[in-house]
Amino acid sequence: MAKEMIAMLLAGGQGSRLYALTEKLAKPAVPFGGKYRIIDFPLSNCVNSGIDTVGILTQYQPLVLNEYIGNGQPWDLDRLQGGVHVLPPYQKSSGSDWYKGTANAIYQNISFIERYDPKYVIILSGDQICKQDYSDFLRFHKEKNAEFSVAVMEVPWEEASRFGLMVADGDDKITEFQEKPKEPKSNLASMGIYIFNWDILRKYLEEDEANPESENDFGNNIIPSLLRDGRRMYAYHFDGYWKDVGTISSLWEANMEVLDPEHSGINLFDSNWKIYSRNSGMTGHKICKGAVVKNSMITDGCRIKGSVKHSVLFAGVKVEDGAIVEDAVVMGGTVIKAGAVVKHCIVAENVIIGENAVVGAMPSGDENGVATVGAGVTIGNGAKVGPQAMVRTNVEGGEEV
Repeated sequence: MAKEMIAMLLAGGQGSRLYALTEKLAKPAVPFGGKYRIIDFPLSNCVNSGIDTVGILTQYQPLVLNEYIGNGQPWDLDRLQGGVHVLPPYQKSSGSDWYKGTANAIYQNISFIERYDPKYVIILSGDQICKQDYSDFLRFHKEKNAEFSVAVMEVPWEEASRFGLMVADGDDKITEFQEKPKEPKSNLASMGIYIFNWDILRKYLEEDEANPESENDFGNNIIPSLLRDGRRMYAYHFDGYWKDVGTISSLWEANMEVLDPEHSGINLFDSNWKIYSRNSGMTGHKICKGAVVKNSMITDGCRIKGSVKHSVLFAGVKVEDGAIVEDAVVMGGTVIKAGAVVKHCIVAENVIIGENAVVGAMPSGDENGVATVGAGVTIGNGAKVGPQAMVRTNVEGGEEV
């Protein structure tokens, strides 16, 4: 059965700049905003945009991600015709197995795309926080009679050189592409979200694969080839919320922005554009007598006896008597014991922070780094974790890192 458009979601990212958070986890599976994982955003966008066929290309540490996606039921993607499919790299008779680059990952799954005979293919990134209507993007692509369209966002000129930039004329036609240039000619940053006509995408993937010099990457290889051949390429302006949460500080910031939807532009309470997630299966949360909770997101199964201010707590977090949590992102199953102080940090899943331990500190002066504790780590009683520390292994009681 032919589909008008299917989505290919690149979710193989190692997320190396998230350090301790992605040692055992693919970046798209990193928890976000209390009850979500990063991949919930593009998946929910697909469902809300009427796309019912999604291929998810996994590679690095895929186990948690595979288990989380399952049959796609939480996103209404458990379909007989289409639905969600996890597409890991696999050995073929020709010998290629590991995905060599973003373009090669799609190339290796041409047979999957062919099953649905789509007119258009949208390529998505599994490691961004973004609420976007892809049906509006497709309408733009059709109106322009484009062969390739890319979602772009205006960024401040002083930050432009950090991005891949699209130079476009008054009709939004792309005339040039600059990859992180020293002297930018545009402030239209590529969001890494593309719509291709399937016949064009297939042609350029096959040519790219046949070129032994290619890095098999969309930004470095496919887009320059399209430009070289004078293809009809257009820039679609997106003005909603978009954040690449590729660093500890940007992930922390995005979580804090969840607490201020009126000003930040990210509203997880919008019933017209729901973000769907797999339920934790836990009971409701409980704020105990004497606890203090201010401007925070508290998720299923939490038990709060201490003080929580301007923080995001994921499912099943326990905050014991006298413990203080402030400006913190605390992921599922973590226990913060009596008297502990946890500030301006990200604490991963299933961490134990011992009695009277200190993790992180509110920033002072120029120092605004975010302390980070990796999954499953135990911080001993009375231990101290400095304001910019990155903790991957257990910290003994009384020890300072």
